Amino acid sequence: MLESLVLCGTMHGHSDMVTAIATPMDINNSKIIVTSSRDKSIIMWDLTNKNDDYDYGVPRFCLTGHSRCVQDVTLSSDSQYALSSSSDGELRLWDLADGTSLRRFISHKKGVLSVAFSMDYNRQIASASRDRTIKLWNIQGECKYTVEERDEEDVDGEGDGHSDWVNCVRFGHESLVSCSRDGTVKVWDLKFNKIEPRHNLDGHTGYVNCIAVSPDGSVCASGGDDGVIPIWDLAKGKRLFSFYVESNVHALCFCPSRYWLCAATDHSIRIWDLKNKDVRQDLKVPIDINEEENDDESIHCTSLSWSADGNTLFGGYSDGVVRVWAITTFAKRLVF
Repeated sequence: MLESLVLCGTMHGHSDMVTAIATPMDINNSKIIVTSSRDKSIIMWDLTNKNDDYDYGVPRFCLTGHSRCVQDVTLSSDSQYALSSSSDGELRLWDLADGTSLRRFISHKKGVLSVAFSMDYNRQIASASRDRTIKLWNIQGECKYTVEERDEEDVDGEGDGHSDWVNCVRFGHESLVSCSRDGTVKVWDLKFNKIEPRHNLDGHTGYVNCIAVSPDGSVCASGGDDGVIPIWDLAKGKRLFSFYVESNVHALCFCPSRYWLCAATDHSIRIWDLKNKDVRQDLKVPIDINEEENDDESIHCTSLSWSADGNTLFGGYSDGVVRVWAITTFAKRLVF
């Protein structure tokens, strides 16, 4: 039996690019997802799982309050709360029971590009910003630690940070991974209310836009405008192998149930089999023959997330639409 992903539905609600998608980690909460957008909003969706008219989900709440585009969103481990980051320089904590904003996190001097909950039941929050810093917070909204670029005149400083915008930050198991426009990926050890450098992962020749940590926390993938996607061993700080695309890489995610890596590029969602190191599939937006001005090359995937069971892939696109891809199985045809 062979497995393939097919487009099974779409979700319409955002009026601009979908910047991030957060799906519950618990299969029991699999009927919701949360998305963020450049339209300054976050939407909590109820999934209908219906493909009638391609209406796969309907908005339950539209969370507004950020004054500029929302760059990232993540869910707490119990899916009761969402945390967002925005170009307005703030993080916000949202109660998904009633769609209200509970708390604002204010410390960054410029737009916040990425936010993440730690895996230890949300005890820590990390954020990454255009101000070149990484900040560690508690759930009460208190900034406990800041990593910044070392001042050349301050040899005893707490630097070791990035020298340009920090584009993405993600938690591993007992580690934190960040990437930057300075072309580097950094691995950090998590201490109590502190972050200490572990590895500098060098190899990119351009901006690094995104990172993804594998479900077991052992490896991570990174991608950017150089079209190279290295797979890194987080414990040893070494590159294991790389994939290549002739495109900018906007988002990455590992499948939780299969040994797959997915990348959102300018041309498609590309899926690799990590064991065999080959391409399994390229998912492209179907061309609407009824739309004369439809240009499928201009519509590209900008955010990705798998469902907890690994059977459904959600892709957020530059046209504001969330497209839903489902795994189907079919018998392999034998040729004699």
